[in-house]
Amino acid sequence: MLNAKSLLDNLMGSLSQMAGGQGVKGLTDKAKGAWSDQSTLGKGAIAGGLLGVLLTSGGRRLLGTGAKIGGAALIGGLAYKAYEDWKAGRSVTAADGPVNLPAPSGSAFHPADADAADDLATRILQAMIAAAKADGHVTADERARIDGQLANLGLGDEAMAMIAAELDLPLDVNRVAALATTEEEATQIYAASLLVVDEDAADEKEYLAKLAAQLTLDAGLVAHLHAKAAQLG
Repeated sequence: MLNAKSLLDNLMGSLSQMAGGQGVKGLTDKAKGAWSDQSTLGKGAIAGGLLGVLLTSGGRRLLGTGAKIGGAALIGGLAYKAYEDWKAGRSVTAADGPVNLPAPSGSAFHPADADAADDLATRILQAMIAAAKADGHVTADERARIDGQLANLGLGDEAMAMIAAELDLPLDVNRVAALATTEEEATQIYAASLLVVDEDAADEKEYLAKLAAQLTLDAGLVAHLHAKAAQLG
């Protein structure tokens, strides 16, 4: 089993360690240097490897909270809270207190079954990697840096293959939207994508708009998701 939930949590923890200047166990000095040299990351941080990919100005919201509770719990909890507030007809605000995390176990946002949770986490990871490519394309040199950093993370062959396959695919918002099979899953796919991108950048803002449309998410629900994401900083 890929155990994508554990992978998502581990990557989130690594992000926090790197941002805190503590380094990541298993990373080479060269890879750590790539992190400290912000010029290697680029606008969408594609050039810095997978961890750098997620550390766009949007991705920085994944730090701290995500490392403390786990990436899957952060995304599921944020999506759950936004979804419940939208369903209840509550007003949209980014200042109504902390997001209630995690989502209740056994809900569509936090499957109790291990296989179901892993399947959902796999699709969320796919959506996040796709969203990280929304501001452009990966050049041969950038991809070489990504592969080099991934090789030092000890993720395992199955995880490496999944990430590589996702990076190789052309960006296709329709394919990403098709990862969701229910409204609740669509909410989480959008939430995960939102947390990765810089929503103020034109290309990424356009990607989010297209994704919301293909997921057929209500505009009010999208507004709640953005408000909840804003609470993360």
